Amino acid sequence: MKIIGIVPARMAASRFPGKPLAPILGRPMAEHVFERAALFERWDGLFLATCDTEIRDFAERKGYPAIMTADTHVRALDRIEEAARICGIALEDSDIVVCVQADEPMLDPEMIAAVVRPFEEDPSVNGTMLAMHIVDEEQYRNPDIVKLVHDLNGDVLYTSRSPIPYCKSFSPELGAQRIGGIFGFRWHFLKAFGALPESPLEMAEACDSNRLLDNGLRQRIAPVPYRRYFSVDCEADLALVEANMADDPYWGKY
Repeated sequence: MKIIGIVPARMAASRFPGKPLAPILGRPMAEHVFERAALFERWDGLFLATCDTEIRDFAERKGYPAIMTADTHVRALDRIEEAARICGIALEDSDIVVCVQADEPMLDPEMIAAVVRPFEEDPSVNGTMLAMHIVDEEQYRNPDIVKLVHDLNGDVLYTSRSPIPYCKSFSPELGAQRIGGIFGFRWHFLKAFGALPESPLEMAEACDSNRLLDNGLRQRIAPVPYRRYFSVDCEADLALVEANMADDPYWGKY
């Protein structure tokens, strides 16, 4: 079973234009993401996928394999599907393609291992999604953080920018969970995703995983233990990442 990783990045992010090249502790965010993803030791290939020459030029300076994709993609997973088709690695239907979002500068290789693990434990799993518990109400209420709910088998039922599951008074014991920006797909499943049109719940929530759910398809959660972890959705998040990066165990290993 081959495993390839793709980091999708574009300059025209609606909430934070130029986000992938924004500096964090003196290094572009995409560099943090790619270097941390590279610490996962089982890749058969790791690529940066973009439609922007600025990001391609950055990747070439760093020696990262870069794939130029169409500039018409609205969702990251559509870019991933195109990049996987043209990456130069022959993929079998059961091989794994991992999407590592370019706004996750605090990721660690165990998160990638967690996303891969369900495929190895259960051959029926076709898609996975990193999940982490929410322990503070600010993240629970924050629409920039996508929440998820799942069934008793661990299959995702819905993803939303609204606080789910509903509660009158937030408590960590609620068990609310957020998406981490790492997703896994068997190649045949990702191809099926790419062949589907945008769906109503995908467009309403601006979350591409809902395209799968709208069509009766499922992703298995890949849980990881809670730790202080911040994605970059807006420019103000850069300060949060910088304030916490110094205590991060992977800072200084790349």
